[in-house]
Amino acid sequence: MREYPSVDPPVITVTTNYVGANADIIESQITEVLEEQINGIAGIRNLTSVSSDGRSTITVEFELDVDLEAAANDVRDRVSRSLRNLPLDVDPPIVAKSDADSNPIVSMTIQSDQRNLLELSQIANDVFKERLQTIPGVRNIRGWGDKKFSMKLQLDPVKMAGFQVTPMDVRNALNRENVELPSGASKVSIPN
Repeated sequence: MREYPSVDPPVITVTTNYVGANADIIESQITEVLEEQINGIAGIRNLTSVSSDGRSTITVEFELDVDLEAAANDVRDRVSRSLRNLPLDVDPPIVAKSDADSNPIVSMTIQSDQRNLLELSQIANDVFKERLQTIPGVRNIRGWGDKKFSMKLQLDPVKMAGFQVTPMDVRNALNRENVELPSGASKVSIPN
């Protein structure tokens, strides 16, 4: 075996997270849309995908004579074209160059009897991830099952009944008003 050269074909991975979606939604609304765009790139040897709950992973293997940088740029270009066809609240797809044999070599579980999942998630990101990603040769650190604090609402049923507001009304108002607008130019006109 030592007489054969070690050859790694150019491999690009496209990972897209869509929290809360099941595998069928991921497959139909994300994976298939991205695959359709990526499939037209020249030099693709093999294209495989995995759609699981909350995550789509597409692996694109190119022919040996394809330049990895050019292939990555082509994939990024095709992925950016398909963004408008993806669900509005999906996380932006991540395009990464990777080795053909890049399987996880270390898996770690963090648990505690004294800390809740929010605290453990923060420790995993701020302590473990920060230290592990500085090790030479570590390409990527991924976390699963982490929990992030967003907002906690305590609804008063008596006051809500007095205002004739339902929990669904509160939810709809939060979804409608929770908008992040891009910064840009503002024009203000002041009358004389």
